Amino acid sequence: MQAAMYLLSLAVLCWKLQQVYSVQLRDHGYEDVIIAVHPQVPENPQIITAIKDMVSEASFYLFNSTKRRFFYREVKILVPNTWQSLNFQRPRYEAHQKASVMISNPNFSYGNDPYTLHYKGCGNKGKYIHFTPDFLMDDNLLPVYGPRGKVFLHEWAHFQWGVFDEYNYEKPFFLSVDNEIKATRCSSEMVGMYVCKKRSCSDGECIIDPLTGNLEEGCMFLANSNQKGKSSIMYMQSLSSIVEFCTEQDHDKEAPNMQNKICSYRSSWDVIKSSADFKSTKPILGTGPPPPPSFLLLRSRARVICLVLDISDNMAKGQQFHRLRQASAIFLQQLVEPGSYVGIVTFNETAEVKSTLRHIVSEDVRWNLTSCLPDTVRGGMSVCEGISAGLQVNKGLDGIIEGSEIILAVSGRDTSLPTCLTNVLGSGSVIHTIAVGHDADPELESLTESTGGKMFFTSNNKDSDNLIGAFTEIFPVNKDPPDLLTKITSVQRLIEVEGHFSGLVIMDKTVGNDTVFTITWEAGDPPYVIIRDPSGFNYTNENFDHNLLCQVSYLKIPGMSQAGFWTYIITNTLKKSQVVGILVTSRPSSSTIPPITISGEWTDEGITPEQPMTVFAEFKQGHIAVQGANVTAVIESESGDPIIVTLKDNGAGADTLRNDGIYSGYIFLFPKNGRYALKILAKSTNTTSLVPALNNAAMYVPGYIENGTINMNPPKPIVTSFEQRSIEPFSRIHFLGSFKVSYVLENMENKDIFPPCRIVDLEARLQNDYAILTWTAPGDNYDQGSASSYDIRMSNSPSELQQHFPMAVVVNTSSVHPKPAGSRETFSFKLHNGTGDRGIILYIAIRATDKAAQQSPVSNVVHVTRHVLQLKDLNFAISSAVPRFNTTVIVISLSVLSLCLLLGGGLYCWRKQASFQLLSDAHSIELQEFYTGTPKQEALCKDQELPMHVTSTDDISEETVIILEERTDF
Repeated sequence: MQAAMYLLSLAVLCWKLQQVYSVQLRDHGYEDVIIAVHPQVPENPQIITAIKDMVSEASFYLFNSTKRRFFYREVKILVPNTWQSLNFQRPRYEAHQKASVMISNPNFSYGNDPYTLHYKGCGNKGKYIHFTPDFLMDDNLLPVYGPRGKVFLHEWAHFQWGVFDEYNYEKPFFLSVDNEIKATRCSSEMVGMYVCKKRSCSDGECIIDPLTGNLEEGCMFLANSNQKGKSSIMYMQSLSSIVEFCTEQDHDKEAPNMQNKICSYRSSWDVIKSSADFKSTKPILGTGPPPPPSFLLLRSRARVICLVLDISDNMAKGQQFHRLRQASAIFLQQLVEPGSYVGIVTFNETAEVKSTLRHIVSEDVRWNLTSCLPDTVRGGMSVCEGISAGLQVNKGLDGIIEGSEIILAVSGRDTSLPTCLTNVLGSGSVIHTIAVGHDADPELESLTESTGGKMFFTSNNKDSDNLIGAFTEIFPVNKDPPDLLTKITSVQRLIEVEGHFSGLVIMDKTVGNDTVFTITWEAGDPPYVIIRDPSGFNYTNENFDHNLLCQVSYLKIPGMSQAGFWTYIITNTLKKSQVVGILVTSRPSSSTIPPITISGEWTDEGITPEQPMTVFAEFKQGHIAVQGANVTAVIESESGDPIIVTLKDNGAGADTLRNDGIYSGYIFLFPKNGRYALKILAKSTNTTSLVPALNNAAMYVPGYIENGTINMNPPKPIVTSFEQRSIEPFSRIHFLGSFKVSYVLENMENKDIFPPCRIVDLEARLQNDYAILTWTAPGDNYDQGSASSYDIRMSNSPSELQQHFPMAVVVNTSSVHPKPAGSRETFSFKLHNGTGDRGIILYIAIRATDKAAQQSPVSNVVHVTRHVLQLKDLNFAISSAVPRFNTTVIVISLSVLSLCLLLGGGLYCWRKQASFQLLSDAHSIELQEFYTGTPKQEALCKDQELPMHVTSTDDISEETVIILEERTDF
């Protein structure tokens, strides 16, 4: 019977695990879509109505655009606890930080533009979608963005399926392989008109730049309001006829947009079809519409928390019990927010309620709760007894357990733990777990995973700060800015008798309110502490509040603490060595200027040799990205030995985009199986600066062409004039949580099982007929060490490189010796056109090989384009270059002498015969290059700025349209 109950519990757990972390797809319908309204948004019932209307409309567009596959079944709207006018239910695990959609005020970068925070690359899910109240309720924005439901679908495709935008504000036009000026768009068949939007255009008409062959700045493309085509939602969802995603048939692979760059020229529909959602779902038969979505209104309430603490004999090992009591005291006295309700339960074989729920309304309540903390350990252990008592304590407030929290700290093992899973799942309570030491129950995390809590681990090392750090992270992240807790520094250090340690604390101007210096020690009287502020004033022990039972002292800086460099010196007054620690926390200095914050996450798909752990740290001030910081991941193992990895924002390796404020890195060299704790340290550098974030935003449509008439929308409002600027010094620390590793084998450190990481930042350009490639070097093991060789291939089909890389044409790279990981690589080869009057578009990809012959995944795909050379191009006529658009015609005449000067040098330096047709309406001219020339002419070729690494391939099929030529004169 017990075994059956155990299996039932595991079955329920497996189902529940899929429920609490993210959006779920069940029987064609998306459920658990959480839309959270930020506490700063004033109460307005119309926002709720607008959300319902938007999602209902979006469900219809979603259903039809995915060929009757998906719709929205269940949406939960979470509002602040200050909203009172409507009938709300109490949330369970739903929280602001788990929301798929955020409703909050405009940010510096986007104003009212809807956008999606998405930094995990093509085909991977985003973090959240962002809308503003104005976007939801201001109908004047409808002509700009289009129907709100279709905008929601645009952002949903970013968030759920990992596709990217098909427009490009910075490169709105490009010159195609056929020498046609095209708008950066999808589908390639969308029609419209080029118009001038700036006075730089001559007489208000668009001009082609004779140097680039592209339109000069000031021109824009306006689409016809009525289109024959139906795509694409990722380009211009505002048009009524646009109801589908771009497919392989109409996707423009040449367009310089993010979809092509990040997804290697795959269409958005192709990426969607590759998703797990699509593969697990077939179209719904019939012709009827999808069922309407249901909405659940939730309102956050005051927190109800019970500390459930292990006091069994397991806690007697080392300093575990002492450290747990210290961390609990700091949580009660400094961290838990005012207005919360907190209780305390201890357990060994049985459970004891040390304190029923107390309302945190004063310092006296905090100190009284701290006095209830346990002071001894004894006996065996029953985790289920402790959990059951904790749930009953939480029920004592109003008879409801749902939405309450338990902080469960456990050191030993309990074989009966699975038997209480059913009760835990049915309670609706969230359980945060802290595994104290390497003997903590291996099934402990199942409680967290099944209830949507957080999980932490601390080793037995006396100088580990991860136990205190765990308590600093168990607090809501959706607080008003003045209530946000910022952790500036945390250090634990072993000090010898009469020894001391000192350090620097950087207090930046975005924080300084409610600043607290917390000092911890092991035994006896407090150590002697001197803290000096930037003006030179010293705070000493007399200025601290001391908790001698828990060995914790607090210095609360009155008023607003000074910005600048603070110093501390802590001297050990005990007659033996002891571990002393310092934790510095503060809150924002302003209710209107956001503080500098750091948050993070890691990939949780399973850590294996083929799938390393990827850590992401988002560094920002409000919605503005912080670039150029020094960001480090510190991983603590069960033995206590740290693994230190630098996270980078360089657009290479694990990082998707350069300088977007998202710092990323691979972690894979784990010494043994078991639990690991992860924290992030961040400091400013001399190059740290603030830059507008670059996320996936819905297009602000400037206007339309209706029946040949130009109808312009109002210019896009400038929220603030923001340019990149330097930032004053700061430091931050963030404790992310814990994870498990189970793939490490014996003697694994002596085996090369890790391949080079995928190259994600390959770039290509054409210069003097040379394809010049640049990328960031991977390592022998992911992004560490040096690879052994590179394999570069090319094709006239990007899909061949993605799906059949070994079948593509090889480029000789024998002259290239890979540099150390993180270095910039450059390689080039010469293109030779043997196709007459046809242009060239060549797709290129690369992969690296290590010394064990392991290969990295194929890189992102890039392309270079050589345009067809035609006499009509010398007139730079838009009417002939873009025949399918209504355009303004500007003709610029060039002399025959200019033509000769333009073509002569480049044609001469080629070595093999090629013909180009220069066409006009009445005649053609054939130019043929020469094999040799005078010494003076040869020297002229050498003086041109041609790359040094030149390779050749002579056995290329005629279909590739490319001939590579070896240069020997460098």
